[in-house]
Amino acid sequence: MLALRRLFNTTATRTSPRPYIRAMSSAPALKPFNLALIQLGQVGPDKDANLKHARAMIRKAASGDNGAKPKPDLVVLPECFNSLYGHVHFPVYAETISYTPGQSYDVAASESQSVKMLSAAAKEEGVWLIGGSIPEREAGTGKLFNTATVYSPKGDLVAIHRKVHLFDIDIPGKIKFKESETLSAGNSINYFDTEFARIGLGICYDVRFPELAMTNARRGCQVLIYPSAFNTTTGPLHWELLQRARAVDNQIFFAMCSPARDLNQSYHAWGHSMVVDPMGKVIAETEHHEDIVYAQIDPKVFEDARAGIPVTTQRRFDVYPDVSKGL
Repeated sequence: MLALRRLFNTTATRTSPRPYIRAMSSAPALKPFNLALIQLGQVGPDKDANLKHARAMIRKAASGDNGAKPKPDLVVLPECFNSLYGHVHFPVYAETISYTPGQSYDVAASESQSVKMLSAAAKEEGVWLIGGSIPEREAGTGKLFNTATVYSPKGDLVAIHRKVHLFDIDIPGKIKFKESETLSAGNSINYFDTEFARIGLGICYDVRFPELAMTNARRGCQVLIYPSAFNTTTGPLHWELLQRARAVDNQIFFAMCSPARDLNQSYHAWGHSMVVDPMGKVIAETEHHEDIVYAQIDPKVFEDARAGIPVTTQRRFDVYPDVSKGL
């Protein structure tokens, strides 16, 4: 259906002096496409129930809300869509994926219940699917990661992104959270190519680090999508601000997909899943309840932003370094 092009992945470990870099192909031209963000609700302690509800919402999103909206080419789930969010929950819900970038992946032989569901959903609905993120347990080491997975319309697992920057914060009297109590940080920069765009990946707290977005943009990404779960303290302060900043800085489309807010759980998500265009305009957004956000991605906005305010050709790398180089 939609042809998958070559993928890019950079991997660095503490034991390797230099990161491994796969040869990068030219980015596909940005074409019009439809995007759907599923602000998923009803996430509870029963993983089977969570997966069943997520599958139903993927079906609803892929239908364009039963024909009320254009059928999306790409559907997105939020961060930790299959589990409760919290460092005590990650080990309980973790699944082994064992994906190696650049190698074909046998979904049928996968140990991951979530991967199998997401692969089947993408294939049955005929859409690209960013499967939010799930807690991942690495085979061999037992390390835990917060991992996003991506599927083609054929159901192939084509890319993953392990959260690079762990959510460790302490705002006295408001919120204290340390993902690093159970999670390890990812060490790669990831994107995937479709027939309509090159799409860069991040997860939630990654948005606070502009270097990741800059690098993906300079590698040809026209769209960045981060499954996320800001809370009711940081959400009102920075959720929209950070997305608009990343979009304007890099003149790209930027989107973050949140879970719905559930006051019965210990972690209260901000919600407000949104899409921002390259001029920093919010073109689609919802409130905090379960919902599906639909947006049409228009290449003309991308082209006009870069032609009218040509910062992509005006950067002074003779004065300051290009953070995307040397990786």
